[in-house]
Amino acid sequence: MYTKSSPEAYDQDLSMAVDMLRERVARAPEMALILGSGLGGLAEAASNTTVVNGGDIPGYPASTVEGHEGRLIFGMLEDTSVVFVQGRVHLYEGYPVQTLTMPVRLVHALGAEQMVVTNSAGGINRTFQPGTLMLITGHLNVAFASPGVGAGVAPWHRANADAEELEGDYYDAAWTDRAERAALDLGVDVRRGVYAWMLGPNYETPAEIRALDRMGADAVGMSTVPEVLQAQMLGMQVVGLSTITNPAAGLAAGELDHDDVLDVGQRVRGDLMTLVRRIVRVAEG
Repeated sequence: MYTKSSPEAYDQDLSMAVDMLRERVARAPEMALILGSGLGGLAEAASNTTVVNGGDIPGYPASTVEGHEGRLIFGMLEDTSVVFVQGRVHLYEGYPVQTLTMPVRLVHALGAEQMVVTNSAGGINRTFQPGTLMLITGHLNVAFASPGVGAGVAPWHRANADAEELEGDYYDAAWTDRAERAALDLGVDVRRGVYAWMLGPNYETPAEIRALDRMGADAVGMSTVPEVLQAQMLGMQVVGLSTITNPAAGLAAGELDHDDVLDVGQRVRGDLMTLVRRIVRVAEG
């Protein structure tokens, strides 16, 4: 359990982490890519990489979930300077939201103004079979948590930001359109949909899935939304991409298994890597 909770403590960790990484990494990242369950291999597509373990970074949260190696990988991808956030922490692991979104503040402080966020999710939309790739067009914050906003919260937020200022698209519409066209050009089948963030760590009940379906969710998972909230507060452009790894609870026979999540992630790895590379390439239109 992470116990430091004051803005001053977070800011001190962030400042120390930035200083440490600037000494180790020669090139500032332009874009961050946050990798979900079973997707850590995406970083293998980068060249000229520098790997920094999360345990070496002051204040960096440590994941306790299988398939989430906590480290940052700096390199070049599609002629763009990137940083991969390999491994993420979740709210159910006992961290405050401000701690689990620390990697987003960190990569932004290092220079990243754009972010591609990926995850594995359960499919609520009955047309989404395991292996479907879904561009996220909106989300439901069913965990009812946020990194916070407003004067006096912490200086990592935009100055004098208020709720009205932060309304709008969390997922960059133009970049998402370009990502969809890129997928069509590549022959990769993608869908659009709304992602629902639930607290976890247990999978959702069939009753919860019925409720999320009525609320308009197409997929459900236990991550991504806090990172996107933090990125929007920092003014970053975001594209979100979910891999549908299983039907959500109550929509298929049998129990849900985390090993199945990892297996499907490996099966679609090739298409996902190809698409993410093209998403990076079309970031600037």
